[in-house]
Amino acid sequence: MKSNDNGHKAKTHLAIRHMGEVLTALGFDWKNDASMKSTPARWVRMMVDEVCAGSYDPPPRITTFPKDDAADQIYVVGPLSVRSLCSHHLLPVVGKAWVCVWPGSRLVGLSKFARLCDWVMRRPQMQEEATAQLADEIERLCAPRGVAVTVDATHLCMTYRGVLHEHARMVTSVMRGDFLVDESAKAEALRLIQQAGGRA
Repeated sequence: MKSNDNGHKAKTHLAIRHMGEVLTALGFDWKNDASMKSTPARWVRMMVDEVCAGSYDPPPRITTFPKDDAADQIYVVGPLSVRSLCSHHLLPVVGKAWVCVWPGSRLVGLSKFARLCDWVMRRPQMQEEATAQLADEIERLCAPRGVAVTVDATHLCMTYRGVLHEHARMVTSVMRGDFLVDESAKAEALRLIQQAGGRA
């Protein structure tokens, strides 16, 4: 939808029109309310350009570089900001993520983990899916010996509606590669994630 071609423009205009119809069906006189007059367009642009940008933007360009012997260490990056959207109710999921990597032959710059996390998270999805997808992308990029991803997030579909448990959080975690078979490496990964403020 963010492309300038006519097909994407047509989809955007269609979405704006339908959003206006939704507001009308819900009983909101948005066309005559000065504060809501542009709400359909604002909502669609927010979804496309911000909240669900990961669904429309290409993956970030991430380069890798060879690892030298001094970099042969398990490391953690985080907390990284998580801003996602619950695919059941389209309400925000907000929290933090930690990425633990046992490098293979290639490394990724630290800031690139933040860009990758942002791209993966900004779309409607389940937290479990997002956690696994982030691990998938890291494996694809640099083929580490091991990768662990932990996401700790608050779901507004549980705190703002429904059961209204305002302090409830969900923690998801995946481990891949040698972290699954090397107990000492797994323990080190868990220790580093906890030391960085995460729970795994």
